[in-house]
Amino acid sequence: MVKSSSKFVCQTCGHEEGLWFGKCSECGSWNTAVETVIQSSKSKSGVNTRSNSQPPITLSKISAVKTQRTSTKISELDRVLGGGIVAGQVILISGEPGIGKSTLLLQVSDSMNGALYVSGEESASQIAVRAQRLGIKNNKIAVLEETDIDNIIAASSNSDARPPIIIIDSIQTMQTTDLTGTAGSVGQVRECAFRITRFAKQSGIPVVIIGHITKIGTMAGPSTLAHIVDSVLSFEGEKTLNLRLLRANKNRFGATDEAGIFEMTDKGLESMTNADKIFLTHGSKQIPGSCVSSILQGSRPLLVEVQALVVPNKSGFSKKIAQGISQPRLELLTAILLRRCGLPLYEHDIFVNIAGGIKVTEPSIDLAVCLAIASAYFDKPIPPKTIAVGEVGLLGDIREVVAQEKRIKEAKRLGFNNVFTNSDYQYLNEIMKIIFKKK
Repeated sequence: MVKSSSKFVCQTCGHEEGLWFGKCSECGSWNTAVETVIQSSKSKSGVNTRSNSQPPITLSKISAVKTQRTSTKISELDRVLGGGIVAGQVILISGEPGIGKSTLLLQVSDSMNGALYVSGEESASQIAVRAQRLGIKNNKIAVLEETDIDNIIAASSNSDARPPIIIIDSIQTMQTTDLTGTAGSVGQVRECAFRITRFAKQSGIPVVIIGHITKIGTMAGPSTLAHIVDSVLSFEGEKTLNLRLLRANKNRFGATDEAGIFEMTDKGLESMTNADKIFLTHGSKQIPGSCVSSILQGSRPLLVEVQALVVPNKSGFSKKIAQGISQPRLELLTAILLRRCGLPLYEHDIFVNIAGGIKVTEPSIDLAVCLAIASAYFDKPIPPKTIAVGEVGLLGDIREVVAQEKRIKEAKRLGFNNVFTNSDYQYLNEIMKIIFKKK
């Protein structure tokens, strides 16, 4: 093999530089040079890195082939992907350390009856220990301890048995000797992702890539990484809780409005088909400060319980603490209750929590938050089987939310027949008078 040479190119003006760090001698910008391959022949894997020129084809002559999908046999993952994995699809999945990315993909390897699991972070024995804990004894799962992307492609190409799927853990540990930069650098991440994507398209083998995230929660690496792959999934959840959410931020083979819900157990991740058992408190006893609402996770409505606690404050400095909703939103809703409904909450500490550890960013639970706070203040429980859905405006008006009828239909299916929405009530104060007999 003839080794490719590389250079550092200023990303601002395109001028060739001698070092990756420093001031560009042409445009004067700092620290913008990225290592780039400038000469390429066949890599170790035998894949030609120089693309063959092809004449353009008119759109009318291209036959539209229906997308064939392979089920992962994990229902919530299939939901997010749009029904399953497509041949040659490249999926990038990110999440905090310890959230369960490797666990999920090891379960995918088992459910798809085999995989080539490439580990650049853990040893083969560590993966074997996790597989034993999960009860996975599939002889068709091959583990490869390798960080050279060309060796990985060569191993996948020369394998006697074609792997159903390739899993790379993680892209930040991969590198190619065609570049002199270290693993995890912008040039290495971009080039390795490009090569594994090209191999997936040529071979038809789907590839799942694990990616790191930064300390602020965004995906690490160059922004081109998300553009190269077909699908970008984010794994979310609190490590101290059992709930895990899988969302699609990009999907060339499906919608991006779906979310998968998992529960972390000692046997791995389990798909939650009846997620309401996590978010709702089951029991006949009615306690003040609780109200049920409906949120959308993707296109699926979920019922959540809003819990509130209102405590008298003698210090003169009242506190408002929110768990599961934003602090500014809680302060805004408290101000609406104070001004539009006449509740003297300025002398009380207010605590609001969304049961189950889920974070809600949509305004559909505004009405439920207000009713839960009022219920805690009056020390009077809300009637059983009640659901409140609606956004509350600054005027105290109740507004319709997205897919409201769909949410109500799902709530009624679960037995919630006492419904509070803008369909029957225009203002928050009207509902307060009905529930709490407020004058």
